[in-house]
Amino acid sequence: MSGSVLAVDIGGTKFAVALVGSEAGGEGEVLRARRTATPPGGDAQTLWRTLDSLIDALLTEPAEVVGVGVGCGGPMNWPEGEVSPINMPGWRDFPLRARLAERFPGVPVRVHNDAVCLAVAEHWRGAGRGSANMLGMVVSTGVGGGLVLDGRLINGGSGNAGHVGHVVVEPGGPVCGCGARGCLEAVARGPALAAWALGRGWQPGAAVREAPGQGEAVPYVEAATASGRQLALDAAAGDRLALAAMERAGRALGLAVAAAVNLCDLDLVTVGGGLSQAGRLLFDPLEAALGEHTRMGFARRARVVPAALGQDAGLVGAAALILAASHYWPR
Repeated sequence: MSGSVLAVDIGGTKFAVALVGSEAGGEGEVLRARRTATPPGGDAQTLWRTLDSLIDALLTEPAEVVGVGVGCGGPMNWPEGEVSPINMPGWRDFPLRARLAERFPGVPVRVHNDAVCLAVAEHWRGAGRGSANMLGMVVSTGVGGGLVLDGRLINGGSGNAGHVGHVVVEPGGPVCGCGARGCLEAVARGPALAAWALGRGWQPGAAVREAPGQGEAVPYVEAATASGRQLALDAAAGDRLALAAMERAGRALGLAVAAAVNLCDLDLVTVGGGLSQAGRLLFDPLEAALGEHTRMGFARRARVVPAALGQDAGLVGAAALILAASHYWPR
């Protein structure tokens, strides 16, 4: 395959597009990329025009586009590519695949869940490379994932296989955005974790400001803007409540990972997303809970590792829907 793949990554905070190499020696390499903020509260046409203009900006230099791969927040009608991202109310059953196919006639256009694309990227070019059976997880403002078994992406009946964010880890626990109680996403996503700590008296940024050597250079953090990132910073500085919150998130993740490992006989689990940047503060309780709930020999061999790819992971995974279709797209 000569030419480049147009990769698109659509989320609640940013749109990103890139040309990704398709030829041997550069396959999967992001050649050039453009990003812009997602229009807050944008209606259907505003969102589409934003994406369309971003693609125009990327393609100011001539390029042969041999396919279009897209990762987008869900839910969606899959594989038709009609999207209804929860965090973009302007798009409800929006025909994203059809619009892109109209703009790029004659080439394949494939749309999948953005968390699935992140998992695909890790399997294809990241920390999961060489593993035949893995779960790729994203822990950020939401919790999602993708499942690879016997070297192939598992889609399930509606394209939602691997949606680990809705494994129940705390029966009767907090209400999730899906309407159920105690889902992993309701416990471990960054905003929910920050809210849990705030409700118990956490003062965002206080521990960091008081840490030796920090002085007055660290800005005050309003409670209303507290985030999982701030929580991780405070935990690293020794804040008791922040540490308790990270322990809670890690153990919840460990329970969900244990369920996946026991059910699917996995070799590897990769964990990415903003909250994963907390490092051992998150991974230590995760691995402790995993060890407690994987007692059979086949399950104890599974490893949990941080995701290896950075901000381009979603674009790389979207490109893989075209460039490595034999593994990541149904025949």
